[in-house]
Amino acid sequence: MLFSLTDELIDGIISAMENQEKKFAVDAEKNQLVEVSSDFLQNFSVDEENFYCLPEWRPADGFSLREEFVNQLHAPLAHDELQNVLHSGRGVFKSFRNVLKNYPEIERRWHIFKHRIMSMRINEWYNNLREIWGLERLEQLCESDDTSVYDDFSFREYNPSSDKKMLLLHVEPDSCCCEKLPLEVSNAIFEKWCNDFERDDSENQVGFVCFSHSDEFAGCITVSQMAKKQKDVMIMTGIFVPEQFRGLGICTELIQKCVTKLQTIGKKWILIPDLFVPEILQPLLIRTGFEKIYSGFILDLTMA
Repeated sequence: MLFSLTDELIDGIISAMENQEKKFAVDAEKNQLVEVSSDFLQNFSVDEENFYCLPEWRPADGFSLREEFVNQLHAPLAHDELQNVLHSGRGVFKSFRNVLKNYPEIERRWHIFKHRIMSMRINEWYNNLREIWGLERLEQLCESDDTSVYDDFSFREYNPSSDKKMLLLHVEPDSCCCEKLPLEVSNAIFEKWCNDFERDDSENQVGFVCFSHSDEFAGCITVSQMAKKQKDVMIMTGIFVPEQFRGLGICTELIQKCVTKLQTIGKKWILIPDLFVPEILQPLLIRTGFEKIYSGFILDLTMA
């Protein structure tokens, strides 16, 4: 007896495959899942004609799936925590789930990733059944796991009068930390930045602020006019993303939005004349069009 592989059935099969305590089968006549209990077996059997076994899914498969997800995860803080969980040896799945609760945006990406991979396994199982039924295999439509930064975050233009104090509260000293420098030097650099930023001419500041959908501060970028007589040249005065949100595309989006804004208002250059541009940020600046010059970076907005 044939059955249709609906989206609802796929979701049910995924949940059933992950359930290591109970066993389920597909009831072909009703096109739904049934629990294979001792009571069920007294009246029916999983005969691969009226009732079908689900694709095999062992704990090792679940571990491999989580390992694959962590390996392609570019958010450093979450990556390291999840990597430690995978090597902890006990209660891995529960600990993995608990860590993800601290990173809602990454948790959502995990569920998308898991659904895509397990759906592919189910589709392959279903196509094997179709061959037995004498039917053509269905084209396997691979779900996209691409996620937009806008799925988890919102961006708005920086308002100097209302946002300056908020940014000073949220930006952490580790933004200026460098392993090559003593901690007190890094802290001094951060204190100097705070003082300079607070004194900066608010009227000439442009930028963007990012928040998670739960209204957590998730990043900012600010630029200011470099000199009163050089109105075409802007200097980047700040670009920060809290550690827990790094690697999710926020920094790239902040730069791109700022570049577009400056082009719109007729600016021609962005300078980052800062000896202490973090090494982790430098590849991103190069990818977004900046050129390293002396100890800082420059971007020609007319060419970007």
